Amino acid sequence: MPYDDLRGFLDTLEKEGQLLRVTEEVLPEPDLAAAANAAGRIGEGAPALWFDNVKGFTDARIALNVHGSWANHALALGLPRHTPVKEQVAEFARRWDAFPIAPERREDAPWRENTQEGEDVDLFSVLPLFRLNDGDGGFYLDKAAVVSRDPEDPGHFGKQNVGTYRLQVIGRNRLAMQPVPVHDVALHLRKAEERGEDLPIAITLGNDPVMAIVAGMPMGYDQSEYEMAGALRGAPAPIATAPFTGFDVPWGSEVVIEGVIESRKRQIEGPFGEFTGHYSGGRRMPVIRVERVSHRTNPVFESLYLGMPWTECDYLVGPNTCVPLLKQLRAEFPEVQAVNAMYTHGLLAVISTRKRYGGFAKAVAMRAMTTPHGLGYITTVIVVDEDVDPFDLPQVMWAMSSKVDPAADVLVLPNLSVVELAPAAQPAGITSKMIIDATTPVHPDERGNFSTPTKDLPETKEWTARLQRLIAESRR
Repeated sequence: MPYDDLRGFLDTLEKEGQLLRVTEEVLPEPDLAAAANAAGRIGEGAPALWFDNVKGFTDARIALNVHGSWANHALALGLPRHTPVKEQVAEFARRWDAFPIAPERREDAPWRENTQEGEDVDLFSVLPLFRLNDGDGGFYLDKAAVVSRDPEDPGHFGKQNVGTYRLQVIGRNRLAMQPVPVHDVALHLRKAEERGEDLPIAITLGNDPVMAIVAGMPMGYDQSEYEMAGALRGAPAPIATAPFTGFDVPWGSEVVIEGVIESRKRQIEGPFGEFTGHYSGGRRMPVIRVERVSHRTNPVFESLYLGMPWTECDYLVGPNTCVPLLKQLRAEFPEVQAVNAMYTHGLLAVISTRKRYGGFAKAVAMRAMTTPHGLGYITTVIVVDEDVDPFDLPQVMWAMSSKVDPAADVLVLPNLSVVELAPAAQPAGITSKMIIDATTPVHPDERGNFSTPTKDLPETKEWTARLQRLIAESRR
């Protein structure tokens, strides 16, 4: 059965040996973030971390690294924890085809147990806040599902966005948020400010594991994240109505924060240690005025460590970046076989494809750069043949080293858009982008000497599975 809340998923992680309870007293800084940072260095089997003995916090319950390994990611999707990453991506793509599955509205959401309103709102009394990197400008909520609606079409369910955006706590009832221009919430805010209106917003913390995945997916503007969550869960996603905004929010959240983004108001936000492995500087960003906080009794505070990859962020947004790109490309180029966009949230993508004719691979790469995600993120595309696995980096390096003529196969496109967080951008938000065509030339492109390639022996696939089985048995 799919998980309706974070707590149910944590129970499963513990039963599967994928939750580590740290019982000794720790400091909020630097111990919490350092532990989550260290989990990212353990590798594919790293557990989620649970802390409930944190100095200075009398009743904290803190979960970190919840999605921070391929084992945990598999369990979030209801798969066996040893499912290989390539199979997880394939299953993700298969479930995508079930979209849309309408959500199920429920009453008596557990986050309705406790409420703060108006002048009584105090985020510090609800959340055990701590910095994630020592250069951060303050405390951040970085694993929230943020809900907003299109002010010009508020009744359109699909245009109700659920996204993940960084939020800095700048006061007991105030937050600063960074809306990247290509993201839906930025479009909503622009429309509201053109009308001279505040933008209502709901922020949910401690969500079920699939909701955390879909909130970071690059979907179409009018595609509902709740309907995608249903497809990935294999069952309708449970939602409830937030009392202040009237928005649809996840039923099982630990905390629901409601308020408005104040029209045309900006305040310095940052710096913040980002997914790029670099700090982003301080910039003037929109400000949220919090009007209501609802939360479960003894809420679990879930946070996400970001820094030099790999961290939990890379596991969380890996498949949910690869699959939308794959589906969007296949809609126009059915020859595309697979997309690996797991590196730094898809700033680099590796695409395998068949070719119709010479130059075809470059056309696929240019289309990838103009998808909803590509516009703001993809800066480098490597295109390989259909028999090269883009998830197998030695194969990708072989293709690049043996098939690329730098003069003809490397294209640099200047002055294109990218997220301001990209550290190589100059100025922020503008960069050159690169296409590397590592495919075998086909007619009428008849360059090179590629007529007699070696192929795996027919029995190799069977022997690969056999050896993997024998190795696993030897380690028991």
